[in-house]
Amino acid sequence: MNAPMVLGILRTRTFEVVTSAERLAEVTPAWSALWRRAGGLVFQHPAWIAAWWRTTPHQERRTLRIGLAWNGDRLDGVVALATIKRSGIRVLEWAAKNHSDYGDALVAPGSDPQVLSQLWQYMLEGGGFDLVYLNRLLPDAGFRTLLDPASRHGKALRPNHRTEISYRVAGFWPRGADWFETQSKKTRQNYRRGRKFMEESGTLRFRLLDADESREPALLRVAALKRLWLARHGRVSDLFDHGSPVLAALVSVLAELELLRIFVLELDDTIVAVSINFEQHGRMMAFITTYDPEYERASPGMVLMVDYIRWSLDHGLAMVDFLCGGEDFKRRFATQSVTLTSVTGARGLRGHLALLADRANHLSKSWRTRPKTETSVAE
Repeated sequence: MNAPMVLGILRTRTFEVVTSAERLAEVTPAWSALWRRAGGLVFQHPAWIAAWWRTTPHQERRTLRIGLAWNGDRLDGVVALATIKRSGIRVLEWAAKNHSDYGDALVAPGSDPQVLSQLWQYMLEGGGFDLVYLNRLLPDAGFRTLLDPASRHGKALRPNHRTEISYRVAGFWPRGADWFETQSKKTRQNYRRGRKFMEESGTLRFRLLDADESREPALLRVAALKRLWLARHGRVSDLFDHGSPVLAALVSVLAELELLRIFVLELDDTIVAVSINFEQHGRMMAFITTYDPEYERASPGMVLMVDYIRWSLDHGLAMVDFLCGGEDFKRRFATQSVTLTSVTGARGLRGHLALLADRANHLSKSWRTRPKTETSVAE
């Protein structure tokens, strides 16, 4: 009795690869509906991808390749990817990769278990890329099912050696103050000392920006402080370039989805630390955090972190997620860590040669850095 129903679903399933901003806009309502049904993170929302594509520099080096699995006029699956040319190699990666901490596909609950595999096969056959590199996969990421040895893609996609760390604060504390008391004596003293040091210069205030308050002063301050930090460490990021629209565009998406939480630490009228966060699925997620190096002695970034962690717990959130990055300032507060993994694959001779070169380079580095041990008693 079930056969006609299954056949009907198969007949209405179609696949598509979106390559233009115009088509992306057309499919946004269906994609948004799937995002809500699947419980996706903001990094998989069409508005996030569109904001990135609209503002990304060097767009001539990139191409959208967003895979869609349709069941009639309803979307059952999305894999939002894009290519970028590096040294003549077309690398397929997550769309908005540089500004997204957790990558994954979206699959409708209750849909055919094979929909993701079928969609991925369609994207492989369509080509347009040489090398696949998809990173920052959580342990429970749906995309990881394609790595199953039983999957037809188990050999085409392989785990890559590159990993990253995500730190979190998770546990049960009735109040933020209870969590604070579990911190070491040194941490609590440093927090109080930092606040006291800044309070000697003026009125110190921690607060959450109101939803209807202008975000522009805080965003300009974030960009300016981040540029100082990047210059000091010899790094660059288009997110904070002078006149770059990227940061404002992404923050606007968070605001429109009612996820945005901007916490500031103000000394009189000056923002000395700021954290652009978003709240989703019962978690506070720290997207961008920075502080004024002029007040470094008082550790304003640490003071702000303590304050927004306490605020989050006081408001019933189950976790504070520092997102991607193994920085020590995150590790100090973390109660758990998660390893984010990556996968690679190749298409065509050029892609396979690039993948072989990457593996050879990794093995060479591993060989050079391995501990030296005696190989023979005779030696």
